[in-house]
Amino acid sequence: MSLLNADKSELKNRYNELYDKFTAYKSLNLNLNMARGKPGKEQLELSNDILDESYLNGFVSCDGTELRNYGILDGIAECKKLFSEILRVNEDNIIIFGNSSLNIMYDYISQCMVFGAGEGPWAAQKNIKFLCPVPGYDRHFAILESFGIEMINIPINSDGPDMEMIEELVKDSSVKGIICVPMYSNPTGISFSRVTVERIAELKPAAKDFRVIWDNAYCVHHLSDDCDEFINVFDYAEKNGTEDYFIEVTSTSKISFPGSGVSALAASGNNIAAIKKRMTVQTIGYDKLNQMRHAAYFRNLEGIKTHMKKHAAIIKPKFDAVLKAFDENLSGKEIAEWTNPKGGYFISLDVVPGTAKRVVSLCKEAGVTLTGAGATFPYKADPDDKNIRIAPTFPGVDELKTAVDILCVCVEMAAIETVIN
Repeated sequence: MSLLNADKSELKNRYNELYDKFTAYKSLNLNLNMARGKPGKEQLELSNDILDESYLNGFVSCDGTELRNYGILDGIAECKKLFSEILRVNEDNIIIFGNSSLNIMYDYISQCMVFGAGEGPWAAQKNIKFLCPVPGYDRHFAILESFGIEMINIPINSDGPDMEMIEELVKDSSVKGIICVPMYSNPTGISFSRVTVERIAELKPAAKDFRVIWDNAYCVHHLSDDCDEFINVFDYAEKNGTEDYFIEVTSTSKISFPGSGVSALAASGNNIAAIKKRMTVQTIGYDKLNQMRHAAYFRNLEGIKTHMKKHAAIIKPKFDAVLKAFDENLSGKEIAEWTNPKGGYFISLDVVPGTAKRVVSLCKEAGVTLTGAGATFPYKADPDDKNIRIAPTFPGVDELKTAVDILCVCVEMAAIETVIN
């Protein structure tokens, strides 16, 4: 039965009970943070051994290159091999960058704005647009907004974005691309189905310089052996002759150290050649010592999988704690819905429409910092004011339990306020 259908006097009594709990929490002067998907200290310590000099292979790559000196623009062979296994693409279709895949995406969009993607600079074309599955990743939206690219919301379903909507919108030549997280999406945790991936690869956009920024940030971030399937978009793109549309990125940011990892780009031969040509002007190369550390420490995809099981053992209890609290405090009241992801870093919480900002504000007042309401939509504008991204990984389990209990109190308070006020 919906809580909001209860008698008003009952709701007021319930609200007073919740307010007493809320006041008690406020008196504790807590400072709990679930705002961003950061690894906890225990996760970071899993990779400390990577700093051992023995992983630097005497400062020499397998082709004899001195790693401490200039050379190797697109990444050492050992690291390209590692990422080719992770992304299931040929080593020739990989470029290794610095620690941030976000930087790759920003740089690629900026280069398209200045130099274009085969059809002239995007900046010289009027009113260009990108399709954005929502709720989505706030930093994606910030990149596009910074360049004045118009963003169009695409609802995301249990199997990925609304493909009928996408297939219709790409008939407009001003639509230049899609930006998305295809596996364990941020924040829903949804993975695109095989059918969805195939339909994206089959798109026939009017824009010949169309690009899909395929941000595969969480492709090895499973919470258990019961995980979603990795689907290689290039397998389908090559069948359809659309491989030039796709720019795939990933990194070790939440595998080793977020501030000192390695990132990679996978793309078609044509795109690799174009990007490398620009790189010869832009840089002499990225940190080869760090590339060697990662390649030697993790060795191969099996090494990555083994390491990621250690991460899962730390963070799954945190996800479980959040989901248990939601189930115990919010289930059956019809005031909230949430995702139950098999991997990634987030849980997506939908509250009563019109109350997400109020929930975040109440939590802040009680000492719990959440991602800002609206952040999971372009321009920070959630049209229903209902989505909140939950990031369980950084706090300790005990802190997390307290934070989620407060969150549940605030969700119910905000919901009741819509009826009694």
